[in-house]
Amino acid sequence: MTHCGQSISPHPRKARVAAEFYSRAGAVVNLKVEDYYPSGKRFLLRFKEKGGKEKELPVHHKLEELLDQYLKASGLEKEPGSPLFPASIGKTGKLSRRPLVRTDAADMLKRRLKQAGLPAHYSPHSFRATGITNFLENDGTLEAAQRIAGHADSRTTKLYDRRGQKVLLEDMERIRY
Repeated sequence: MTHCGQSISPHPRKARVAAEFYSRAGAVVNLKVEDYYPSGKRFLLRFKEKGGKEKELPVHHKLEELLDQYLKASGLEKEPGSPLFPASIGKTGKLSRRPLVRTDAADMLKRRLKQAGLPAHYSPHSFRATGITNFLENDGTLEAAQRIAGHADSRTTKLYDRRGQKVLLEDMERIRY
């Protein structure tokens, strides 16, 4: 990708996908540069969720590194009102000032899945379920997952928990023939 004629590394894609791990795609594509800001020694992301609610989340240190590199390389760090993840201009690889829309994000994901030889049935929403499941597998609590996901009800968060869908070898060995 390029911005103002400068080459930009692929970090915007990585950063956007990482940000989508727990957040709704619509909230991620609507982020502005100013929604990524310091608070003490760490950075926060301010998401505008459905229903007009705002949610602030601390940024994981790896995502912080990706975003810092991306903002510097793109020159967007000097444009706080610009979309954090702007659309590209056609197939030029240059960034516009038009924000991505949810369908842009879904189309980008489908292209990347195809390039990687993976099934195209995954969506940005699949990453949300994966992120919540990963959090819970690593000893996160359901209550914290609910806050991160912005769910009003923990029953909604439970719907994203895919831990029970794994069939383990030990489970199969319990079958008696």
